[in-house]
Amino acid sequence: MSHEWLLVETLGDAPVVVAAGDQLKNLVPLTVFLRRNPHIDAVTAAVAESAAGVVPLRRRILKADRIIRTVPVVMTDGRVHGVHMWLGPADVAPAPRPTPGPLVWDLTTGVATDTTQSLVNSGMNPQEERTHGRAFAEDLPTRDLNPSETRVLSLAVQNRPGATFCSTWDVTSRDGQLITVGFVARSAMEKAEDGSEHLVARAMNWRSHRPNPVSARDNLAQRILDGLARPGSYRALVDVNTWTLLKWLDEPCPLYDWRGRAGSPWVHPEDTRLIEAMTTQLDAGVTEQVLRLPGRAAEWVPIHVTVHRVELEPGAVAALVTLREPTAAELSARSVDHSPE
Repeated sequence: MSHEWLLVETLGDAPVVVAAGDQLKNLVPLTVFLRRNPHIDAVTAAVAESAAGVVPLRRRILKADRIIRTVPVVMTDGRVHGVHMWLGPADVAPAPRPTPGPLVWDLTTGVATDTTQSLVNSGMNPQEERTHGRAFAEDLPTRDLNPSETRVLSLAVQNRPGATFCSTWDVTSRDGQLITVGFVARSAMEKAEDGSEHLVARAMNWRSHRPNPVSARDNLAQRILDGLARPGSYRALVDVNTWTLLKWLDEPCPLYDWRGRAGSPWVHPEDTRLIEAMTTQLDAGVTEQVLRLPGRAAEWVPIHVTVHRVELEPGAVAALVTLREPTAAELSARSVDHSPE
């Protein structure tokens, strides 16, 4: 084993290695990764102790002139997502480590919670971004379609515990540079503060790199989306089960307050029956309606919503939503449809 920091995810039944240095390792069991290392028992014990005690360790291996260093990766709620571990000669200083950033997606409420480090790793400015009460769409890059994101979006819409994801993707940072980010996530049922059971995805990200310089890919799907863009229309992917906003495919819609209502109903309570009807109509592939969404100046604003059914992966269905201002005729028709009998 080279003297690199190993990022070990500890949320499952057994610890797994997800990165060596900044390079991805796809959920390799720690005992398999270290199977030829004579210090395997000492390392696994140190990782377990660091995770359980939520403390960093510096431990010398007797008669081997080796040092084990560990740093737990702790979410703001106190839960340990993983442990960074280094094993090397006692007289060698470890290389600087890529700092992992823990984050949480509550798949039941549709609310994301980040940390300052997870925002930095994603190329965002933590001075401008909030860490709590975030919409999922705030965590995923706007517009850029990344093949690896499909797995993350599928994890969000399939709503099943025990799902895992480990990959890297290239995103555009706040300063316009293409960067590579490593990401690992695992979903499980957890008890919320009110005692109810929530499906939660806990994750870590880190800044990675590729052997060759990162360059923009010629993405056919992205070019098709760009070609179909229309001024005044805003497209997004939405979880069809919960109507949680997942990712903007255009610039975010300025017509309603999509950031401020994470975890709250995204339509007027009286329009819930319209959403239920649209969900049923999606079996035919497309549906549309004028809905009242949370406003910025006003409490609710009417928005024309067109929804297409899309399959992210086999068995993972989402909604492609297009939002725009309604026409006068559409507003008039809605007024007639909702007039008292």
